[in-house]
Amino acid sequence: MGKDFRLAKSIANHSKAEIVDSLLNEVLETADPLKSVKNMLQRSGQFLWVKDRQYDLKQFERIFIVGAGKASPAMTKGAVEVLGDYVSGGIVIVKHLDAVLGDYPSSIQFLEGSHPVPDIKSVRSTQQLIAFLEQCTSRDLVICLISGGGSALMTSPVAGVSLTELQELTRLLLACGANIGEINTLRKHLDQIKGGRLARLAYPAKLITLILSDVIGSPLDVIASGPTVADPTSYGDALEVLQRYHLEEEVPSSIITFLKEGKAGKELESVKNGEKCLENTYNQIISSNYQAAIHVVESAKAQGLQSMLLTTYLRGEAREVGIVLASILREAATSGYPLERPLCLVLGGETTVTLRGKGRGGRNTELALGAVREMNGLEDVMLVTLATDGEDGPTDAAGAVVTGETLNHGQRSGLLPEHFLKNNDSYAYFNTLGDLLRIGPTGTNVNDIVFLFAF
Repeated sequence: MGKDFRLAKSIANHSKAEIVDSLLNEVLETADPLKSVKNMLQRSGQFLWVKDRQYDLKQFERIFIVGAGKASPAMTKGAVEVLGDYVSGGIVIVKHLDAVLGDYPSSIQFLEGSHPVPDIKSVRSTQQLIAFLEQCTSRDLVICLISGGGSALMTSPVAGVSLTELQELTRLLLACGANIGEINTLRKHLDQIKGGRLARLAYPAKLITLILSDVIGSPLDVIASGPTVADPTSYGDALEVLQRYHLEEEVPSSIITFLKEGKAGKELESVKNGEKCLENTYNQIISSNYQAAIHVVESAKAQGLQSMLLTTYLRGEAREVGIVLASILREAATSGYPLERPLCLVLGGETTVTLRGKGRGGRNTELALGAVREMNGLEDVMLVTLATDGEDGPTDAAGAVVTGETLNHGQRSGLLPEHFLKNNDSYAYFNTLGDLLRIGPTGTNVNDIVFLFAF
């Protein structure tokens, strides 16, 4: 994808800038949505293969493309290039209409939604998608393309719950530090398309879902709130999430009422194993955080670095994780364990931020800020955080860079990391130092990657 990561001052000034820059780009290349779709979806004449499954395209009257997510424009392009004239039409919901570049069949309609908090655009677009799916028959094949951001972009509240109330719930969950699985448990029980309901809407059509995973461990029911898979959670589980974070008194009463009625059996549950619509549905992961991390480890080795993957299950409070990762880097830089210099340790996953102040930042920049003091004084080291979608929280940054000199550089400008952490203002801290990664939307999303370098 050729992004310029040297926008961060510390990378640009480092003697190993080319290595750092190339490894960051390797992550995005591995997670390229168009390539990932074309690697998984292959056609020879009238026959389509998805991994080891074969479909005779001439058995279908119509072949539709639907989907939602930050990577859906590129995923759609990949599917169109494979299917060619077999495509009959479709609806795809995207975050940025200006990201829909190139030629697409006029029969495919791109609609806009909002992320991370859904808005009226998300609802209107999803209602059109629902109406589109409801006209499918047993003679149709639906190719569904799902990627990160799909939960917010593809939103249609259940009867009795308004968009405003759903927005308030989303904000409360994001602010309290709930993880993506917990957030999506609520979403799956307050929405007409999540929790397998897209598969229910498309039935009796055949359904193939290609998924670009942005969730730790890639559980299918969590990615974009699992619109085409069985949901193992219940209305009771959704209520327990609210209780766990003491939100029962803060969320709109209509949400509590609906969930309690669902738990009592008065509302239809999300799709469960054994439901007939799932017999027609095939789900396949096409790229993930793990695949990207493993690939970049091998690339680092090829460039002469001792490299290993520590985990793709990185989670926890971002600022605290930053301290832990800085201590791991300090150990490696000073003792040579677990690897000796020059080294590159790779981690993937998704941390969370509990909002305490009114500053700006995302989980990647807050993790980086948490590492600043612990890394102070280390020579020739670098911690780099990267949101693979290019958007860290509600900012234009993809992450940040920390070195052993960052603390002193900040102090010379009167900046103390603790002050900015207290206000959740990591963006301002690194912006002042020139150490934000600003690369713009990447068109993909396989969660976050953290690099620990010691040269």
